[in-house]
Amino acid sequence: MRKLANSELDRKNIDEFKQAEKTPIIIVMDDIRSLHNIGSVFRTSDAFLIDKIYLCGITATPPNKEIHKTALGATDTVTWEYVQSISEVIEKLKQNNVFVYAVEQVENSIMLNDFQIEKNKKYALIFGNEVKGVSQEAIEKCDGVIEIPQLGTKHSLNISVSAGIVVWDLFRKLTTL
Repeated sequence: MRKLANSELDRKNIDEFKQAEKTPIIIVMDDIRSLHNIGSVFRTSDAFLIDKIYLCGITATPPNKEIHKTALGATDTVTWEYVQSISEVIEKLKQNNVFVYAVEQVENSIMLNDFQIEKNKKYALIFGNEVKGVSQEAIEKCDGVIEIPQLGTKHSLNISVSAGIVVWDLFRKLTTL
């Protein structure tokens, strides 16, 4: 085996990224306080050609040098929009026939490994505050809640890690339909 050089990675430029067919996943970050988490989610979104990111509540927006440290330019490729109200975003998504799921630990959640997706459907994933999680108000408006199975003592993952896990799982499921 030989490690590939950057020139061998077939990376898209910004225009190619903007024109590429997107993965039918939208990410909603609500009240995310860490600029590094925000940047990391942008970078993951770029890697998987995520359709769009909504930033809500106290979530900071680009341009921001702390977001850029982890996003590494993904704020220039991934389409994003700031909307103050998470409820407004959920309502807008549902009006556009997007299935909206919070990623949280709640009663009657669907474990990620059991979550089934449908072909030709678009999904939105809501990730909440690092301490308080997704708000109860948002959870009540969602079509469902996805939970990442956790077996250790913490039962808590960093938002950027959670986003990476869930996006990868849905991407894998979408590409094998």
